[in-house]
Amino acid sequence: MRRRLLTGALGGVLVLGVAAGCGIPDRSAVQIEQRGPAAETNWSLGRGTEPPTREASGSDAEAFVRNFLAAAAGEPDRAYERVTRFIATSERDRLPDKQGSEVALSVVRLTDDPVIEPDVDSMKVTISVQQVGLLRANGMLVPPVATDSTYEFRLVSAGPTGEDDAGYYVSDPPNVLLLSDDALRRYYQAEAIYFWNSDRTQLVPDQRYLSSAVPPERRVSEVIRWLTAGPSDWLRIGVAGLPDRTEMINNATGSDGRWEVNLDMPGADEQRLEQLATQLAWSLRELHGTVEVKILNQSRKVVDLAEQRRLNPLDPVEVNARRYCVYEGAIHALTVVGEAAGSVPLAAEVNHDIVSAGLRRIDNDVLVAAVVAGADGRQRLAVGRGGGVVETLTTGTSRYAAMSRPVWIRSDGARPAGLVVADGRLYRFDSQATTRQVQLGLPGRVTAVAAALDGHRLALIVDGTLHVAAINWEGEVPTVGPARRLVSSLSDATAVDWSAANLLLVAGSAGRPAIYDVSVDGALETPLREDTGSQVDHLAAYPAIAERSPLAGSFMYEANGVAYRSNPFDRINRDQVQDVTPPPAGVRPGNPTAPVFLY
Repeated sequence: MRRRLLTGALGGVLVLGVAAGCGIPDRSAVQIEQRGPAAETNWSLGRGTEPPTREASGSDAEAFVRNFLAAAAGEPDRAYERVTRFIATSERDRLPDKQGSEVALSVVRLTDDPVIEPDVDSMKVTISVQQVGLLRANGMLVPPVATDSTYEFRLVSAGPTGEDDAGYYVSDPPNVLLLSDDALRRYYQAEAIYFWNSDRTQLVPDQRYLSSAVPPERRVSEVIRWLTAGPSDWLRIGVAGLPDRTEMINNATGSDGRWEVNLDMPGADEQRLEQLATQLAWSLRELHGTVEVKILNQSRKVVDLAEQRRLNPLDPVEVNARRYCVYEGAIHALTVVGEAAGSVPLAAEVNHDIVSAGLRRIDNDVLVAAVVAGADGRQRLAVGRGGGVVETLTTGTSRYAAMSRPVWIRSDGARPAGLVVADGRLYRFDSQATTRQVQLGLPGRVTAVAAALDGHRLALIVDGTLHVAAINWEGEVPTVGPARRLVSSLSDATAVDWSAANLLLVAGSAGRPAIYDVSVDGALETPLREDTGSQVDHLAAYPAIAERSPLAGSFMYEANGVAYRSNPFDRINRDQVQDVTPPPAGVRPGNPTAPVFLY
């Protein structure tokens, strides 16, 4: 990424001195070679971090611009006050003053370094951005409203009368409150809060952002407000909010492991209170102690948070996950140093002609969904279930030119179901390998699908762009709701999987083929592999939710017909494939492909 910074004196008054390490960092991040369980929440520790003041940048113009793009961070009711301190006094009324729930920050991702050019008595600043979303006062990041790809403003030295005018002020400010994605990462905590699915059998995570400046004693109140406000729009088809007209009466009170919450909650019977207790326990995941729930000032339930989580575990995942791949048309176990190899979950009689597979444990059984290639080169879906080893596969009748890796959807129903992409369309399948097209309401060609552990959220790639959608399970038949497009700096996305409750593992292009972690709303990105060498066509993650597993946060991928693994990044070689016969002398062995986890 090029750095462009043109500077000069402002009427002999301002002198730019760029201190080492003070400027906006280069957009190409350091490659992450190790990745473990993701700690998605730790706000109970209470950092109390405030964004920098105007004076913090001194005479460093680039640092001033960075700080200006962070000034809105923090508690919403003071956002305009913090930003206007950066603006020249005579122009502060150009920024509309909004308070409370009206405050919304336009989150932007810089696509290049700021261009700072000297002018007669000022400096002209141009920032090129990607609109990421609109951060509302309730911590929800919704799709962006603004469409601007550039913003221009000026830096001047004219400060308020009677005040120290050293340093810079903004002239001709943007008419919106801007917040950089770097500031979002630095001054907010990404929080997972939980809603029950439609039939109230499974908790489904949603994402909010909490300012790290919020004091610890108020954080329980913020989470309660998020729950009473309901889920994100794209999730509504698959989850249920709290009863209508549920409100918090005053703020939550307490500290040191004891809190009290007073609610007006219509229909608050014992079942609803028990469900609320589980929501609170997981939405306050980092907290220990008790929460006393009162309804209209009457004590109704005391929740031991740790015990509630123990009795109601989230997304139980097999911690002894195993690695597999496809080698010469059959599923084989993989070995990695320090890991035990699994046994092949498919009987040898049906373990052939396989292109890729989706594996899943359900109770004591194994589910296998495999894409198999026919003699004519066209592909079909084959599905089977068995107690440890699947003895037979049921092969569907529909044939396609190309199919993605099939994925199983976790559900509480007795009928396993899955999803697969075939010839640019999304299909669901059942235990008989019958495929039925899923109507998405999205124009374009679907190329990849991944299902979250909760069984109620999907990630999709449509025409090279990343989307998320919710699933409704009425009648044990999955219905996919309206999809939300995520904004990412990755272009031409090719593969996706869920790597944690609110994180997606995405392969695409960042100038070079790359793999990123992307938050479920697209706002936060972490480069994991900045150059895979070739386009990634296949991606499989073992979710960081299973923190007890040494594999937590690991992933495997295929690029240009070669399989790789993470932690550390290394090629998966033929000698790691179990139970294969060495090729005859002079014959070149094949490569393991389509790596996948079984858990």
